Amino acid sequence: MIRTTAEDVTEKTITLTTPALEDGKAMWELVDQSTLDQNSAYKYVLMCEFYADTCVVAKEEGKLIGFVTALIPPNHPDVVFVWQIGVDAGQRGKGIGSKLLNELMNRQACKNVHYLEATVTPSNEASQSLFKGIASQHNTDCEVTERFSDKLFPSDEHEEELNFRIGPFS
Repeated sequence: MIRTTAEDVTEKTITLTTPALEDGKAMWELVDQSTLDQNSAYKYVLMCEFYADTCVVAKEEGKLIGFVTALIPPNHPDVVFVWQIGVDAGQRGKGIGSKLLNELMNRQACKNVHYLEATVTPSNEASQSLFKGIASQHNTDCEVTERFSDKLFPSDEHEEELNFRIGPFS
């Protein structure tokens, strides 16, 4: 039996920051080890380069353990669209996803944003719960509608994508 004392336990701090170019690789690797849709490694580097103000990375002791990639659509400046959110499997259940989204909404880049949107497949109950939880946390609405039919995707295995629209945020 291994015993630990208070002196043996060190508190690990999670930091939420703007991604650096080098974080793109770690984001891709995190997705590669998950059930999330894998984009090209280039996409993650591109997000870190051109959309860093609307992307957030979570790190523990310098290791990337979560991220959110998002953008403000040019024709909808009051919306931040979450492209993807991922948390390392060993870190799930700790509220990191919520912290990432709250950090995103508090960014200067989102000062004129009143809605957070994301698409989620019907089988992705964890993401549905996350986005509904954010709405509840902020005492605002979460409207769910069909966004992209499964017929739009080249694979018969891809489900439809439901749009989660959370807001308005004040």
